Amino acid sequence: MNRYAGFRVLAVDDNAHNLFTLRSLIHKHMDVELLEATSGKEALEIARANPDIDLVILDVQMPEMDGFETARMLKLHRKTRDIPIIFLTAAFKTEEFQQKGYDVGAADYLLKPIDDNQLLNKISTYFRLIEKERELNRILEQKVAERTAELRQANQHLENILKYMGEALLILDPRGRIKTVNPAACEMLGYSAEELVGMSIGDVFEEEGQEEAKAFMGTWLEALIRTGALRDIEAAFIAKDGSRVPVLFSRTAITGEDGEIDEIICIAKNMSGYRRVEAELQQSTGA
Repeated sequence: MNRYAGFRVLAVDDNAHNLFTLRSLIHKHMDVELLEATSGKEALEIARANPDIDLVILDVQMPEMDGFETARMLKLHRKTRDIPIIFLTAAFKTEEFQQKGYDVGAADYLLKPIDDNQLLNKISTYFRLIEKERELNRILEQKVAERTAELRQANQHLENILKYMGEALLILDPRGRIKTVNPAACEMLGYSAEELVGMSIGDVFEEEGQEEAKAFMGTWLEALIRTGALRDIEAAFIAKDGSRVPVLFSRTAITGEDGEIDEIICIAKNMSGYRRVEAELQQSTGA
């Protein structure tokens, strides 16, 4: 038989002889730690002070606070409500009392005189269930830890991509307010991330052409809703010093389950170098 070392059992009986008999039986067959109480009140105090109790073996017929009331009080408290309870009784043998035991939270209801094998089998059954539950919890915790590590690694990889990407990244709310930026956006615009967050995209952006500029949060937002993305638009950032930085601008809408836009992802490629090369080519060709 599995000796179940490491388990803790609370035995509750106002009769010292019954406790001795129970103690002798359990210690003969199991290496469990046995706590003992001679009243319902003492059982509650021990259980609350030892939340790692695995099983309660509870006599029904006790003075002052009987087993039914003791079980009910155990089930009321968060630290003790999940401990399985086996009722033992010599007096309350009718189905009515057995049902009452189950109603107050008993896991089993056994009649005295105790059948040694039956009681040991019941105790072993609950210990096996507890072992299985603990093993499942251990596996679940391991899987959660592994998944958490994978997500942390993936997030770190994504953060590195955003941090070191050459294009400016701005994430907007549906009203066009800046929520998040990457270092390239800060460098391109001359603002810190703290300064940019909360600003309207219209404060740092203009499209080429008067009509596009006026329609920034109007026409293009409607187009985003219809198509989900607008790509490679020639535009300009307005830097903190007032200078214009030519960019190739793309916008993608992220929608929720309701079809409404949750966020707008904006990516801008700095075109200053390309514009400079174009100007030099035009000068050299006399165009």
